[in-house]
Amino acid sequence: MRFRTSLIPAVLATFVASLALPQYLNAQVTNSTPAMATLEIPDAPQPAAGYSSSNEQTGSDSPQAGSVQTPSSSASGSSSTQSAAQQPGQETSKPLTAAEQLKQQEHQRVLGVMATFNTTTNKDALPLSPKQKFQLFFKSATDPWPFLLAGVVAGMGQLENSNPEWGQGMQGYGKRIGAGYSDYFIGNFFGNAVLPSLLHEDPRYFQKGTGSGGGRFLWAAASTVWCKRDKGGFGPNYANVVGNFIGVAIARAYYPPSDRTVLGTIQDGLTVNAEGIVGAEVIEFWPDIARHYKRKHGEKLARQEAERIAKSAASPHSQLAPVAKPTNP
Repeated sequence: MRFRTSLIPAVLATFVASLALPQYLNAQVTNSTPAMATLEIPDAPQPAAGYSSSNEQTGSDSPQAGSVQTPSSSASGSSSTQSAAQQPGQETSKPLTAAEQLKQQEHQRVLGVMATFNTTTNKDALPLSPKQKFQLFFKSATDPWPFLLAGVVAGMGQLENSNPEWGQGMQGYGKRIGAGYSDYFIGNFFGNAVLPSLLHEDPRYFQKGTGSGGGRFLWAAASTVWCKRDKGGFGPNYANVVGNFIGVAIARAYYPPSDRTVLGTIQDGLTVNAEGIVGAEVIEFWPDIARHYKRKHGEKLARQEAERIAKSAASPHSQLAPVAKPTNP
């Protein structure tokens, strides 16, 4: 997983997301009660709806009161009861295939904008086939997010007049946004699809999510040079590092001649690898930031509701008793 073009876009995306998070959570929590805002979702799934009905049906087939039941019939009845009760559980606990796991990843976003398709929280995720690695790359490359990011970076380059040979105006902006997206596409094509398929490496970032902050920080930073293998275990992330430098080297063909130097190519390659570290840190710690804001927002709503109830209880009743109309004699 890579975030290309400059370190500024990654930091900018994090800053914008941090500003938008309170409003985003406010829209989610508005329709829920303040008391429920502080509750956490249970980790264990609830039993399936058919589970209790299966037990009730088994109980209705039990012998009538007063009838004699032999040990063999009791054993068979208990075994049938267990098998009937286990069937729903077996269906719900059926492991997902690699394609199903990949389908779930394709819905992952930060605040509904920043695509994180190359991230998984399942440490035991099944390895991807070469076809699935190319599908994951194509899904990420055609998402609106890289186009939006390239547009923001092109605008910043326009303001700074980077690569002045491209000029200004719409022509200069078009060249900059085209170069930015091409950097993303080419680098990820080799680093997330071609080389991982040839070297049997997993192009996804395996989010740690637990442990100390320092350990998680080092885990995310190391993902740029250390990855999971298709056969299990971890090893050097050759596909990511080499793919970054291949993308930068190919990019020299459409960048101005002033950038076509060996030193500039090496510097840009190291910059892109640094972007991968920044992006991994954002993905690793963003759920913690979101949970922190959500908890604080829920506590604030709960306090406001408690104050409202206290004021309502302390104030006298404003409603007057209805006056009875006189009746005619």
